[in-house]
Amino acid sequence: MSQNPPVTKAYHDVGGDDFGPIPTEDGAYQLWERRVDAMMRLLSSPQVGLMRVDELRRGIETLGEDVYNAEPYYGKWARSLAAIMIEKGVVSREDLDAKIEALRVERGLKR
Repeated sequence: MSQNPPVTKAYHDVGGDDFGPIPTEDGAYQLWERRVDAMMRLLSSPQVGLMRVDELRRGIETLGEDVYNAEPYYGKWARSLAAIMIEKGVVSREDLDAKIEALRVERGLKR
């Protein structure tokens, strides 16, 4: 009888890992988090149909370990949404970068 080699989990596969107690109270979502959620709902709606939820997951799972571990939940969503819209030609990387930079300047944010 052959033994199966040990399975190595991908960085995004955290099922079964111990992260301590699970908070049971609902936290208030920040405005940017609600906006990211709204974008996902809009872009994946039957009326718009620019993406599917499984594409969001693929985008999150291919962020790379450093980015994945550094981003909060909706940060992962935002990065995935942006990458998918660039991939589909809805927006260019250059246009998105220019808009982000303009917003940073407008709001006095540092890079």
